[in-house]
Amino acid sequence: MSEQTPSPAPASGSAKGPAGGNGNAGGNNRGPRDSRGGPRRGGPRPPRRDDRPVSEYNDKVVNVNRCAKVVKGGRRFNFAALVVSGDGKGRVGIGYGKAKEVPDAIRKGTERAHRALATVNLRGNTIPHDVIGRCDGGVVMLRPAAPGTGLIAGGGVRAVLEVAGLKDVLSKSMGSNNPQAIVKATLDGLSQLRTLAQIKAIRS
Repeated sequence: MSEQTPSPAPASGSAKGPAGGNGNAGGNNRGPRDSRGGPRRGGPRPPRRDDRPVSEYNDKVVNVNRCAKVVKGGRRFNFAALVVSGDGKGRVGIGYGKAKEVPDAIRKGTERAHRALATVNLRGNTIPHDVIGRCDGGVVMLRPAAPGTGLIAGGGVRAVLEVAGLKDVLSKSMGSNNPQAIVKATLDGLSQLRTLAQIKAIRS
């Protein structure tokens, strides 16, 4: 009997899976996948659109106060936000908003500050003359300063001066530490400022 010559084995790269695939189980040639198992989408994500309107005013939150009311089921919290707003060109206002959530209180305070904007007299980046503002227990002294001095102030006084557009002012708080009293005293001092022409008109 003649011996049969065995047929050569197929190359390893051309072996097919049970379902006729090209070397993959099930014949499914899967590409790169994302974290959820789906196909990865190419290209970077498009930037998110911010449809919020750009405000022309500079808003600063001076203080957020939390008060609690004891009821039958426990304690109920409310929040009050003190906000100052200004356009950086001599207009400044104060708003006080109350709500059950902090963002709502800040929004109410900001809206009221925008409605209460008042114009103050400036001389460049400083104020025309010395002035002392008072409100309840708050007493704030403001003095003009040389260019480059900066705002020598802190807390509510600094917030009011910044949104008004002042950059070189000396200040000192000599009364109560209550934020609302300090802010109102600062605004009272700014409202007393007069230019040289206004002083001449008053004296004539």
